[in-house]
Amino acid sequence: MSDSDARAATSVEEFAEQTAATLAAAGFPRMAARVVMVLMISESGSATAEELAGRLGASAAAISGAVRYLQTLSIIRRLSIPGSRRHRYELPDHLWYATSSSQGPLYTHLIALAEKGSAALPDGSRARDRAEEMADYFRFMRERLPQLLDEWQATRPR
Repeated sequence: MSDSDARAATSVEEFAEQTAATLAAAGFPRMAARVVMVLMISESGSATAEELAGRLGASAAAISGAVRYLQTLSIIRRLSIPGSRRHRYELPDHLWYATSSSQGPLYTHLIALAEKGSAALPDGSRARDRAEEMADYFRFMRERLPQLLDEWQATRPR
């Protein structure tokens, strides 16, 4: 490997680790963030659990928990490997768009919960105000996010 190839590989690894650390600092589980970034920097955007564990120097249990978490958020999907009991985990095309666009049902559920909580809290209380604001916020996001995502799509090359 040439010096310039080695520098490029180091820069890519630094990008992945620094981005994973930033996501973790923002509250995202650390191992899940590292898995996302390993998939992101791989050319195929996919890997088996064994490959992820080897690349990250992590236990099978840590990888299992991370991929399970990422699947619940629709950040990765699990694909069966024909003729094997193993699976590959892959990022969907247009990851950030796909993840954002799938949040409508979550927002609807959070709105319903906030409205139920608000109704149970005393009129005029600060707690009720916070629950109502929560419902208003997620209602706003549910209504406006599709428009924002359409605008994003319009900026993308066809």
